[in-house]
Amino acid sequence: MKKTYFIWLAIHFIVWVLPFWGIATDPNARQLTGISIFIILLFIVPLLNNKPLLQTLSFCIQSLMAILIFYPVDNELSSYAILIQSLVMAEAVFYLSRTKSLIVIAVQLVSAAVFLTISTITLVQLVWCALYYLLLVAALLYFQVIHNREKGARMSNEALLEEYRKMKRQLLVEEQQARQDERMLIGHEIHDSVGHKLTALLFQFEAFRLTAAEKDRETVGKLKELAEQSLEETRQAVKSFKQREVSGLQGVIRLIRTLEIESFMKINFSVRHGAFAAPLTGEQSFAIYRAVQEALTNIMKHSSTREAQVIFESPGGSIFRFEVINAAPHDRYFQEGYGLKAMRERLEKVGGSLEIDYSEHRFLVRGTIRLSDWSGSYD
Repeated sequence: MKKTYFIWLAIHFIVWVLPFWGIATDPNARQLTGISIFIILLFIVPLLNNKPLLQTLSFCIQSLMAILIFYPVDNELSSYAILIQSLVMAEAVFYLSRTKSLIVIAVQLVSAAVFLTISTITLVQLVWCALYYLLLVAALLYFQVIHNREKGARMSNEALLEEYRKMKRQLLVEEQQARQDERMLIGHEIHDSVGHKLTALLFQFEAFRLTAAEKDRETVGKLKELAEQSLEETRQAVKSFKQREVSGLQGVIRLIRTLEIESFMKINFSVRHGAFAAPLTGEQSFAIYRAVQEALTNIMKHSSTREAQVIFESPGGSIFRFEVINAAPHDRYFQEGYGLKAMRERLEKVGGSLEIDYSEHRFLVRGTIRLSDWSGSYD
């Protein structure tokens, strides 16, 4: 709206150059008063956007000011008056509704009739002026119809876009809630089945240890300790299932920080080519989170080093790519395990792909996803 106002303001100043040039030679008090009021109203227009009645009144006053400014001298019609009146009518048609713009047009035509009545003009000039105003009013009203139609279409499009965004946010919330519910269900299942059985196993080990021979007690104690560790790990797993999941790039950052603190890993994390601004869907963000999580977990389990590099990038804005790299000795018997296969399947479901580059000195996991704005299939 501000941009539109400044465009109209610039048009006014360009158009007013000629009238000022003609008046500057011998201005009178009436003309200076009319110009002052006209300019003041011109700057007040943006303050009246939500007050159409006052805006209509301001345009009508501008029409009357044109009479004061360009009142015929020696009964000669001023062409500047027609130019300024045409501009005021155009601005009124642009800002106001059909009814209110017709009121301004009527006041303008009455003002024009006053000019024509007072001025000494020929019949040809009168016909020319009448034809000019007729064509001008017809063109302005036709423009108003097209403008209102375009404005209505734009508002409808904005409403649909806002509804789409609202539904997309709601879908993301429901997806996250569904995943959380599923995690809670899995946690309860682990707690009720595995947890209870491990607890029962601990009691049996303790009972057996009390009645076992002295030479078997050490072995039974180690088995009991192993069962206790398994129970503790099960409880930690259940606890993590019950915690609210943080997915997407934010979740990856939190995952990296957690691994650095708890597992003493050194992770070099870098973002390139506007990766954080990439238009990823909730499902794509979650797939990236899981893929990076699985890659870092594999490094913890199988790598001899505790150092890795994670790179996010979105070259050209058409794809999103992540890489997880760590130094690893070459294994010619290497085969993809369950984790890497699940990672590839998860990425393929959201329109992506997975590459494994296992060279002599490094192990690289690279995932690529086509962004929804380009592919149009994963909105």
